Amino acid sequence: MHLNRRTKYAASSFALAFIAASSASAQSRVVLPAGTVIIVRTTAPLQSANARSGQTFETNVEGSIGVDEYTVIPSGSRIRGVVSLATPATRQQSGVIEVVFDRLTLPNGSTFQINGKLTSTDSAERRQIESDPNAHVVLVGERGGIGAAIAGAGSSKSTNNIFAALGGLLSEGRDVSVPAGTQLAVDLQSAVTLRGSGRARGLEGSTIYTATDRISAAQQALARQNYYRGSISGQLDDATRRALFQFQVDRGLSATGNLDGRTAQALGINVGGGVTGSTSSGSILSAAQASAVRRDAQNLVSRYRSELSASGVGRLDSMRAYAQGDLDLWFALSAFADNASIYEQIVASGSNPNGAVLAGRALANAARRVDTAIPNARSSSQLQNAWNTIRRQLNTVDTSY
Repeated sequence: MHLNRRTKYAASSFALAFIAASSASAQSRVVLPAGTVIIVRTTAPLQSANARSGQTFETNVEGSIGVDEYTVIPSGSRIRGVVSLATPATRQQSGVIEVVFDRLTLPNGSTFQINGKLTSTDSAERRQIESDPNAHVVLVGERGGIGAAIAGAGSSKSTNNIFAALGGLLSEGRDVSVPAGTQLAVDLQSAVTLRGSGRARGLEGSTIYTATDRISAAQQALARQNYYRGSISGQLDDATRRALFQFQVDRGLSATGNLDGRTAQALGINVGGGVTGSTSSGSILSAAQASAVRRDAQNLVSRYRSELSASGVGRLDSMRAYAQGDLDLWFALSAFADNASIYEQIVASGSNPNGAVLAGRALANAARRVDTAIPNARSSSQLQNAWNTIRRQLNTVDTSY
């Protein structure tokens, strides 16, 4: 009887230990690297007319944020801002507010000290900010849609020097007035180590990817599209972030400089299969580019049909002697145009980035069949030049083509 109780106790202890170990394995320390940009929204108005240095304000993190395989900042998290400089407007100059961000609070009450500064997702403002890495980034009254412009103001902390650096930006003579719910961008100046929970879902737009192989894939994709000219290092350095930022601006994505899920999808990077074991690489054409390829292909079919003196319903010229190569090219071009239409639909849906990469490869294979048929057909130089224009676009979706 006593032996059975001891056995049950030991088994119970083992079960508890196993549960504790499983719980611990579900939590991992995850680093949110310096340079990460987090989008937040203000919860209350922020105005230079009554703001004071040292005043704090709360912002809500927009959505949840993951890093690679883990959720690290769940939905409902908050980031605290601190007003470090505030001057009301006068008749001669606009109001100015400088803010920093010092604390992240998760929904469960856990807090983490952070070192964040204000930045912008607007390309013109971002260039001005990055012109001086040590610049103070401030809100300037009555410039821009939120009643304030974000501008770099020189590296000196002196208020007079900040005003001197801002120059003509202060000419409006209006106060900063940032309504509640305004979107701001927080640029982390130092890395933050957080506890990540396992995520079972696949690609999400807000997930930030930092793993070396994914950064390398992004660098390769950006280089192919002439956004990045550095080495393929797998390091998320300033040059890579600048390339990501400009790519995001051009594609109409939220311009943060993060390699997030939406950007990875636009670049054609396969992240759904995990950090290792990726089976698909290559880029995905934008919806506009895919549409252009489909239109060009359809126009090319019409052109060649005209060269063959064939009607739209397949009636051939009864007086003409056709060669096998002529019909082979017509069939290959028609199939390619149909495939380009399917590819356009896959890209437009955006539902499966990995599938879109594979579809791009399939489209390149269809193009190879046209390449094989052209030398054996009696086609015009104009048609061949038009086909070469299409071919160049396909190198993006299959670098071996």
